[in-house]
Amino acid sequence: MSIWLTNLTVRERRTFWACFSGWVLDAMDVQFYAVALPTLVGLWALSQSEAGILGTSALLFSSAGGWIAGILADRIGRVRVLRLTILWFTTFTVLSGLTQSFEQLLVTRSLQGLGFGGEWAAGAVLIGEVIDKRIRGRVVGTVQSGWSVGYGAAVLLYAVLFSVTSPELAWRLLFLLGPAPAIVVLWMCRNVEEPDVYQRAKATPARRVTSLEIFQSPLRQRTIAASLLAAGALGGNYTILTWLPTFLRTVRNLSVLGTGSYLAVNITGSFLGYVCSAHLCDWLGRRKTFVITALCAAVVVAVYTLVPLGGNALLVLGFPLGFFQSGIIAGMGATFAELFPTRVRATGQGFSYNSGRAVGSFVPALVGVMAADMGLARAIGLCAMSSYAIVLAAAAMLPETRGQELPQELGQELAANA
Repeated sequence: MSIWLTNLTVRERRTFWACFSGWVLDAMDVQFYAVALPTLVGLWALSQSEAGILGTSALLFSSAGGWIAGILADRIGRVRVLRLTILWFTTFTVLSGLTQSFEQLLVTRSLQGLGFGGEWAAGAVLIGEVIDKRIRGRVVGTVQSGWSVGYGAAVLLYAVLFSVTSPELAWRLLFLLGPAPAIVVLWMCRNVEEPDVYQRAKATPARRVTSLEIFQSPLRQRTIAASLLAAGALGGNYTILTWLPTFLRTVRNLSVLGTGSYLAVNITGSFLGYVCSAHLCDWLGRRKTFVITALCAAVVVAVYTLVPLGGNALLVLGFPLGFFQSGIIAGMGATFAELFPTRVRATGQGFSYNSGRAVGSFVPALVGVMAADMGLARAIGLCAMSSYAIVLAAAAMLPETRGQELPQELGQELAANA
């Protein structure tokens, strides 16, 4: 990582750290709910179905937020939309900490989702357009590893706050901490510039392009394949992110510190999975990396949830579980940027990733429903494995885009590969 990072230009480095920090903040605010969920279940007497709905609502609304932000990013700029989305989801993170009921939290979590879905759409296209094609996969994938850092920060704060104060107060303090890091991220964004490729496209007279063009030939098949890939990858990922803390607390009966330790191993694996798979995308290609990581993720999650493991084995297996669940996602940002021409790139990326997120967001709720009949562990395993099967099908539909210049006009890159 250090070699290519030191070779980035000042402009590229500023963009990298702004987007990376945005991912950290995004993940931290979102995962506050996952680590606080066992406490909320007890305090508010939530059913597993209600807990799943709270997780799904934010993800479902994030799909709408991502599509809206993608359209706006093509019209008013990537950087401006990135800043707006950070302000939005930080505001509703704080409001979540002030809620008094399931219904109130459902509203604030849903509105928070609009912002963090939009942040991905704006940030992914921004970093994808700034970075050179030779290292695009590893740089964009490493930016996405910021999710693991943010998740780790949420778990660390969870362990500290729940150890020094009552659960009734601790979960609220988690959400109320949101503005502090957001101020730092917005400050880092102050010198980030719009990508040259975007500025050239805006300055070039051309026929009007609508957001619906991503559903027309020749882009339709790519939009469908990318959406399916996102649905499978995120469905499996959200299942584990949402339910793993509850699985460890309620099924494995771990303490707060024990849960934090097991999650730390999983998050460490997740971070390295992002970074290593990001490099594999540049070395082996996008499609091969998706296939390898999806197959490995399915095997590991099956063993983790369906095989009766001892405590030490479960602790160790948490590392490859995190590694492969995140490894699938690492290549998505660069790949999606390479599928769409500049004038609808943010729209295409935003829709594909976030329509996939919308479908994937139902999986945690499905786990909650299925758990009532078959138990939480089995429900997690079956839903995650089914999601990874969708990744394999989607990867077969996608073209290989490693090392390609970003297409500038509609059909340009498609014609070149014909």
